[in-house]
Amino acid sequence: MAASGKLCTFRLPPLPTIREIIKLFGLRAVKQLSQNFLLDLRLRDKIVRKAGNLTDAYVYEVGPGPGGITRSILNANIAELLVVEKDTRFIPGLQMLSDAAPGRLRIVHGDVLTYRVEKAFPNHVRRRWEDDPPNVHIIGNLPFSVSTPLIIKWLENVSLKNGPFAYGRTKMTLTFQKEVAERLVATTGSKQRSRLSIMAQYLCNVEHLFTIPGKAFVPKPEVDVGVVHFTPLTQPKIQQPFKLVEKVVQNVFQFRRKYCHRGLGMLFPEAQRLENTGKLLQLADIDPTLRPIHLSVMHFKSLCDVYRKMCDEDPQLFTYNFREELTQKRRKGQEKGDDAENCEC
Repeated sequence: MAASGKLCTFRLPPLPTIREIIKLFGLRAVKQLSQNFLLDLRLRDKIVRKAGNLTDAYVYEVGPGPGGITRSILNANIAELLVVEKDTRFIPGLQMLSDAAPGRLRIVHGDVLTYRVEKAFPNHVRRRWEDDPPNVHIIGNLPFSVSTPLIIKWLENVSLKNGPFAYGRTKMTLTFQKEVAERLVATTGSKQRSRLSIMAQYLCNVEHLFTIPGKAFVPKPEVDVGVVHFTPLTQPKIQQPFKLVEKVVQNVFQFRRKYCHRGLGMLFPEAQRLENTGKLLQLADIDPTLRPIHLSVMHFKSLCDVYRKMCDEDPQLFTYNFREELTQKRRKGQEKGDDAENCEC
């Protein structure tokens, strides 16, 4: 493991290029897994550079693949790099990098959606939440298929201060489809404003750093790629449980072209829907004819605060799911139809 105050900067010895690694190990990107390899060294270095000063840092890289960004991280004078890779085909190439950087690269064959990183790094790097972020970073060129569920999982970890955020306000620098990147940073009133906008921005400072053209990847994806940087806030803008915020935001944006009262109504059982939706909007001081994209994070704060009070008054309210109610209605309707068909009167 690297020590602080190094006299010289570590550099990897000469190695086969990523293109040569791909050929050497017969690697092919699997379309079903939305895998794409970034071969441009300058762009890989730029991603790592934009992550911030990584000197003596502990870095957690997700989706390393053939190890392109891995090389750039190792050359950034880090203390230790942990990579988690699900696809066994990439392990031999990563092992080659580990051999070239003794004590600096740790390889885990596993799934980033389930891997527990909170005990991966030494205790001395932990910081209090109120302090500056720890010298721990997450960096990843994520397969598109896992990028959205993974960032939602990590945002929940931010709210609970666990997982990668057990060390403090760990920064993240991640790639997404350009459209997803734009949603993450979309401002109030923007056409890209979405559930992701609210969930990310109430917990983090979110910055779209730059866009990588699709042609820089092999195979070339149908879309460009956005690089997004996240820094958790010391205080979330909405101080309610993550699942409650998520439920309110999801319900609002499921009818993104309708007035906001339409989606908010789905928070309540049909029998009390009209009355409770009106009560929620009145107490939260929200214009019911605002569309979802025009609701600010502060609007959602008011909605979540009032909805929390309503759930405290009626403990069964939070578990209500309008889709389940709809399914039960349809099932009853089918049963009535079956009874009518079977009737011998």
